[in-house]
Amino acid sequence: MKSKLFKSTMAVFAGWFAFASISFADAAPGDVIVTLGEDLNSDQRSKLLDEMEVNEDEVLLVEVTNEEEHHYLGDYISASRIGTNALSSTKITLLEEGEGVNVETNRIDWVTEAMYANALVTAGVEDADIYVTAPFNVSGTAALTGLIKAYELSTDEVIPEEQKQVANEEMVKTAQLGENVGVDKAAELMTRIKEEIAEGNVETEEDLRDLIDRIARELGIELTEDEKNGLVSLFQRMQNLDIDWNQVQDQIGKIRDNLSEFLASEEGQGLIDSILNFFNSLIDAIRSWVSSNVIIPFKN
Repeated sequence: MKSKLFKSTMAVFAGWFAFASISFADAAPGDVIVTLGEDLNSDQRSKLLDEMEVNEDEVLLVEVTNEEEHHYLGDYISASRIGTNALSSTKITLLEEGEGVNVETNRIDWVTEAMYANALVTAGVEDADIYVTAPFNVSGTAALTGLIKAYELSTDEVIPEEQKQVANEEMVKTAQLGENVGVDKAAELMTRIKEEIAEGNVETEEDLRDLIDRIARELGIELTEDEKNGLVSLFQRMQNLDIDWNQVQDQIGKIRDNLSEFLASEEGQGLIDSILNFFNSLIDAIRSWVSSNVIIPFKN
């Protein structure tokens, strides 16, 4: 498995009402919806559609604007990182109930697949194949806006605004934490905290702080006080939402299962073998270089 403030609030509302009229409430497994960044040029747009292997006449296409990106991300990261162009694009394929969320990314260099999956589950997305891409390497933060928008349209479900905000904050905080502790540990920390909350083991702020401390310690993560306070604030907001925690727990379990299945698959084993072969070749090259440059001391 390989992962910006409104210029015109009324314009965005108008866009939402327009899109609502073309949503398909009777969405079924196999249905596909594609989101494209509004600022893609015609060549970039065509190439991304080819990459996604979709015919634009056969899927629901939705455009995501830079204003929407700033709206959902502006409180959590700098405007310079969000940028002035909407380019990230996504494809959602609805799956049968119980299959979970699968994420694949291409040319996304900051947000990982696990970060998308975690944030999407927080937003209420379930049972979908997700593909995130861009015409060139981008951070990937803006893609979540398109994914949530696409899911709402494809399922005719309305995800509460605060839930969307929390999902975006979660993604950004995880990516920022990943810069300091590693992306895998950061994603696992967030996942395990949510699993514990879903179990109903967290009732007070003190419980939450103790939980974060314990899991961070188990993962070998040293959190700064600012990082810890940020996580406490995020998960308190999350707890105050009308989230179906049973569904969150179920989807997290599916994500773990899907990863295990991938690693056990022929494709997963091929990836592991290629990594091992690379390191073995590297070690052999180092040994060869060392042996050819050994200086044998002269003995009388």
